[in-house]
Amino acid sequence: MTKHFLGLADAMPAEISRLVALARRLKSGAVAEGGVIRGRIFGMVFFNPSLRTRASAEAAMLRFGGHAIVLSPGGDTWRLEYRRGAVMDGDCAEHVREAAAVLGRYCDALGVRTFARMVNEAEDAADVVLHSFAREAGVPVVSLESAMEHPCQGLADRMTMEEKLGMTQGKRFTLTWAPHVKGLPRAVPHSAILAAASAGMYVTIAHPPGYELHPKYLDKAKAWCAAAGTSFTVTDEQLPACRAADVVYVKSWGSPAHYGKPEAQKEDFRRYRGWMVGLEHLAHPKTILMHCLPVRRNVVIADAALDDLRSVVIDEAENRLWTHAAVLCELWR
Repeated sequence: MTKHFLGLADAMPAEISRLVALARRLKSGAVAEGGVIRGRIFGMVFFNPSLRTRASAEAAMLRFGGHAIVLSPGGDTWRLEYRRGAVMDGDCAEHVREAAAVLGRYCDALGVRTFARMVNEAEDAADVVLHSFAREAGVPVVSLESAMEHPCQGLADRMTMEEKLGMTQGKRFTLTWAPHVKGLPRAVPHSAILAAASAGMYVTIAHPPGYELHPKYLDKAKAWCAAAGTSFTVTDEQLPACRAADVVYVKSWGSPAHYGKPEAQKEDFRRYRGWMVGLEHLAHPKTILMHCLPVRRNVVIADAALDDLRSVVIDEAENRLWTHAAVLCELWR
């Protein structure tokens, strides 16, 4: 059976730990461990824009002697249909069944990046595009973000926390919601809490009422915390949750109640604009501030906090390269 890397929720904490350990060895100069990448081709299909994901994955391939191909459906390639049984009389010229199968003949693995449509929650939760590629490609498929998870980001988050905190077991991780200008998917928050829970941390999520994450990921993170002897908490009291944390992870996401209602979502963001994170949220000298980037300054995080020495967002972004390399090494062993 073909191995895929589609989400942290499909893994176990020990598997996540192993991938992060490999990423750290690759970063430290263990070039031989990356030798499996040499001569390989990684095809990446981007249904949505990217800066770090694309650049870091291409850099990982090149650094270890491989090559990357990047395609953008609807841009430099045909628009792709992914629904089974679709009557293709619209603007999609090709179906994923053929496109994924053909790319699988050209490439040793495929990476797929697609976002939630933010119209129908059940449709997003099914992650149809990602799973269609995994079903049809015939080679390993890596999620470069999907409607519900961003697992390579989650690995980079955990790697960064280990680098900055040392032992993560028993440390306190707070994921705090922050306002934005438009509704965003919940993929990064889902992977972030799983990364922290897999690391044996106390996990707290702070968000206003109505911004709950998907129960599948809440339940998984809660179970992993319980197994590690820590706790999992959800609160609407942002400041105390952040000021008690060793890690303050900031992320914006949209409310499930406002799916398909962009104006209502914008109004809610204005209502909770006081949730922007500033220096007052960082209580201790060794607290670290994290965000996956891109970040809207002075909307999501204030300049003073983002530019503070406790902000590790650039290190976090660099670690995307090493975790991409680790995932591909694992799939190609």
